[in-house]
Amino acid sequence: MRSILLGGGCFWCTESVFGALKGVQSVISGYAGGSADTANYQAVCTGTTGHVEVVQVVYDDQVIDLSQILAVFFATHDPTTPNRQGNDIGTQYASVIFYEDNTDQAIAEQLINELIKDGIPVVTRLEMAPQFYPAESYHQNYFANNPTQPYCSFAIPPKLAKLREKFTDLLK
Repeated sequence: MRSILLGGGCFWCTESVFGALKGVQSVISGYAGGSADTANYQAVCTGTTGHVEVVQVVYDDQVIDLSQILAVFFATHDPTTPNRQGNDIGTQYASVIFYEDNTDQAIAEQLINELIKDGIPVVTRLEMAPQFYPAESYHQNYFANNPTQPYCSFAIPPKLAKLREKFTDLLK
């Protein structure tokens, strides 16, 4: 099993996307990258801790590889807007890849460079994985548990539609 931390806006949205992929064993919403010794939703939402809302994606690299996961990542969020995804604005919504090792870093760099060559002005941060803090339990599987919550019903279905359209072969 391998893991990677991905920040692509609200973790409710990101979790929903990666939970639908074959080979993904778990997706845990949480926080990473800040200067505080701990993180919680209340503090991170202030934008003062430096933490980003992320998901920890644990996957079987014999079923799905990192380049496929990152292709989904870049297709299902906007990697061109710093600290913003749609109506969500703030440092906690940064586009970021926190990698585990040099191999993962090289794969992410190659994909980012390809996107930039294609004219996409990617601002996604690429950093070594810091301490990961799982989010509070009520944030886990949020969309599955709250499908009619207004924000979720507005923001998540378009991401899942894009996932089904572009990555049918990777779906569970």
